[in-house]
Formats: sequence, structure tokens, C-alpha cells
Amino acid sequence: MARGVRDSTQPPSQPSHPFKVANFRAYWLSRLAMTLAQYAMLLIIGWQTYNLARDSGMDVAAASGQLALIGLLQFLPLFILTPFVGLAADQFDRRNIARLTVAMQLGCSALLAWLTLSGSISLPWLFVVAILLGIARAFAGPALSALAPNLVPKAILPNAIALSSIAWQFGMIVGPALGGYLYVVDPALPYGIATALFATSIIALSFIGKVPQPAVRKDQRPIGQIVDGLKYVGRNKMVLGAITLDLLAVFLAGATALFPVYARDILQVGATGLSQLAMAPAVGAALTAMYFSFRPLETNVGPKMLWAVFVFGIATVIFGLSTSMPLSLAMLFIVGAADMFSVYIRQSLIQLHTPDDKRGRVSSVSLLTIGASNEGGDAFSGTLASIIGPVGAVVAGGIGAIVTVAAWSRLFPVLRTTKTFDPPPELSKSDS
Repeated sequence: MARGVRDSTQPPSQPSHPFKVANFRAYWLSRLAMTLAQYAMLLIIGWQTYNLARDSGMDVAAASGQLALIGLLQFLPLFILTPFVGLAADQFDRRNIARLTVAMQLGCSALLAWLTLSGSISLPWLFVVAILLGIARAFAGPALSALAPNLVPKAILPNAIALSSIAWQFGMIVGPALGGYLYVVDPALPYGIATALFATSIIALSFIGKVPQPAVRKDQRPIGQIVDGLKYVGRNKMVLGAITLDLLAVFLAGATALFPVYARDILQVGATGLSQLAMAPAVGAALTAMYFSFRPLETNVGPKMLWAVFVFGIATVIFGLSTSMPLSLAMLFIVGAADMFSVYIRQSLIQLHTPDDKRGRVSSVSLLTIGASNEGGDAFSGTLASIIGPVGAVVAGGIGAIVTVAAWSRLFPVLRTTKTFDPPPELSKSDS
């Protein structure tokens, strides 16, 4: 064979790093811009909701209830639409679904910018936008989650998940900072920046070329396909255990909805302090994700996930009791690091233990639990705070997360015995 001429019978070499794949680079940039915009916007929505409630004469308990309502309104569309958005992600071009949902969020941020600038912002408007954001995020989540494994070879998928988590966590760090500090300059400015970032996300998504899409099943009705996806989650104890562990732990111990309460009435640190509270867990999570992007976890993944959730619960309890800003920030840093540790393991296990033709539906179930644990947890925390107070709500939630770890280690022994990310041999064959 002539020197310098590649043997055409040999398969092309696989990329050794996700950033060597053009489609993944576009995906990563899109997710980064979108997350920056989301968390800048969501922080200010919560801050405006709480302040409008307090300034109208509501006490801390009643104003906390308004935060609960914001969380509930974002969660309900996710809960109602989950079976259908998962099916959509398996039947339609995931790139187009992502573009449409980001465009919808762009419209929400532009509306909030105009309302704030004109002085027309009100609780009813914030509630309407919360519902629209819930619908958009319900469709975006499964499409983006199911798209990621199709962009890189399976061998570097855990690295891609870690890098995708870095984009997400970096957005969670810088997004609240943008929101809080820009709000001090002008209340409408965070929404204006979010609008520009959502536009950037749409442009980046347009650079993702055609990717593999599972064949649409013609022999089964849509309802049957939805049920088929739910049955798969129920049968696969690894997937079910990992999904529900996160659901209960974060649902019970979700303190983020009460950050405005802590910033204004407990720690008394104002809007800039609110930004720091929101940033602290994201910093811990981002550093953890960055570590895993260079040093992927390989051994004892199941037991380590359980320990991470245990540490998450302990740090949440200490944060709830703290009246010191430095201690609160330190505990939130640990909360974020422990949560990212768990998320990295859970996402890798779910993606690698699920056939591609079911990833959209399984991802929708996973993202329903994330929504239930985040937005649903916000509603739960706000409601509980209106009954027993914000400190009691956070402490009780942290204890609940610890109890969940103990229970799940017994109910799902596979979580204790899983050593690596490797899927079962029969799945590896069917998904190759």
C-alpha cells in the first residue's frame, strides 16, 4: 500500500474527545447559552415574586407561598405533558424540537423585559410566564437529553455527559450572577441579556448537522409506545432506582426556592447576596463536573452515588440552620458538589442502560423526576415554609434526603452492587 494512503477497508478512527466532534461543540455552546439565560431569568422571577408579595403587605409565610405557586406552575405542564414530549423526542427531529422550545423561552424573556421596563410587572404576569416556561422546558428536556448520545461515540459518552454538565453548571454559576448584579443596574436588564442568550442558543442549534434518529414504529399506536417506555423504566431496576432516588432526595431537600427568603429576611444580604447564594451550589457542581470531564469515574459507581446523596442531605441541614453567610455559602458549595456527583453517575447509567429507540421516552420520565424534584420541590418547600417556617422546611428536607438514601439502598440493592457504567451485554448488542 502506498505510503500516506489510508487503507479504505479500515474503519475511520473514532474521536478521542467530545470537543473533536463538531456537532457536540454546537450542542455544548447552545446548552451553555440557554442555561445562562434560564438561570438569570429564573432567579429574577423568584426575586420579583417574593418582593412583590412582601411589598403588597404579605408576611414571610404568605410570600413563601407565592414562591411555592411559581414552582407549582412550572411543574404542572411538565407533569401533564411528560408522556407526550418523550414520544415526540423519539418520533420527530430532536434538533427542531429544541429550536422551537428555545424560541418560546426567548419570547418569555422578551415579554418580561418589556413588562419590567414599562413598570407593568405583576404577580399574575409572572405566573403566566411560569406556565409558558414549564411547557417549553417540558419539550426541550427530553429532546436535548436524547440528542446528546447521538452526537459522540459511546466510548466517550461519559466524558460528553460531564462536559454537558459543565455547560449546565457554568450557566448556573454565571446566570444568577448576571441576574442579580444586572438587576441592581436596571431591573429589566437581566431579561434583556437572557433574550440575547436564547437567540445565541438557537443559532448554535442550527449548526448541528443531521444525526441518527430512531426509526418510527408503525406497528404500535402512540399510546402503546408511551406505555412501552414507561414499562421499560419499571422493569429496569437500575434506571428506576437511580431516577427515583434523585426525585425524592432533591424534592424533599430543595432549598433553592427559599433563597429569596434567606437573602431578604434571614441572612439579610439583599439582591447581590441572593446571587451569591444561587452561585454557591453551582460552583461546587461545576468544579465536580470539570473533574469528571478529565477523570471519568470508573469503579463503585452505585455506592458512590448513594454516598453523594447522603452528603447532600447533611449539607442541606447545616445550611438550613445557619445564620452566617460564609457558612451558608460553604454548605451550598458542598450541596452542589454532592448533587453533581450524583447527577453525573445517574445520567451516565440511564443513557448507557437505555436503548436508543427508547431514550426519548426514558429521558422524559427522568426529566419529569428532575422537574418534580426541582420545580415540584420548590412548590413543596415553599408550602412547607408557609406552615412551619423556612428554617424548619429546609432542615426537614435535608433529613428526608438522608432517610431516602437509607431506604433506597435496601429497596434497590442493584444501586449498592453496581460497580461500573457498562450496560448489560444484550443491551450493548442491540444498541450498537
